[in-house]
Amino acid sequence: MSAVVALRGPDVDGSRKTTFVGMVMALGSWSMLFGALFFAYAILRLRAGTWPPMGVEPLPRLLPSFNTLVLLASSVVLAHGLRPASESRIGALASSLRATLALGSLFLLLQLAVWIPLWQSGFRIDSGVYGSVFYFLTVFHALHVLAGLVALAVLLPGARAGRWRSGAQGRVKATALFWHFVDAVWVVMFVAVYLL
Repeated sequence: MSAVVALRGPDVDGSRKTTFVGMVMALGSWSMLFGALFFAYAILRLRAGTWPPMGVEPLPRLLPSFNTLVLLASSVVLAHGLRPASESRIGALASSLRATLALGSLFLLLQLAVWIPLWQSGFRIDSGVYGSVFYFLTVFHALHVLAGLVALAVLLPGARAGRWRSGAQGRVKATALFWHFVDAVWVVMFVAVYLL
């Protein structure tokens, strides 16, 4: 009888490994996707005589730089809540998730604060390759940030209830990996789009 119960019981370690492997595979495919986008962006830039094109104002740097710091801070805060040392502190993960959600939401609001003035000034998707590439890359990334915020928000009730206290749980670890990936992609995008 106990063998039957053991077979039907949840395999926690197997579930964690499956979740982790699944997220690593997903991140691998997203890495290839973003890599292909950056490669296409590089080809467009190399083929263009001047970048940005003549008559187009350079992109703003101050607000996107601050936004980069906001997203990096969100990763630091999330990593802090996932540390094994935080597991003994009830509510540490929930606090970390709330702060990460707030910083991620601020990132999206600041993205809007970058996009809206540019759009109103005439820099739009249909204003040439420069505009279409800029909006495609940044909006595509913002959609991934939004997906990450939803995934983090789904974890919050369990963290509040004390079901999850650190990054040892597969679902928490996988979500954190996705969030850190989205942050790393933004750093590459910020350097490629705004600084180079």
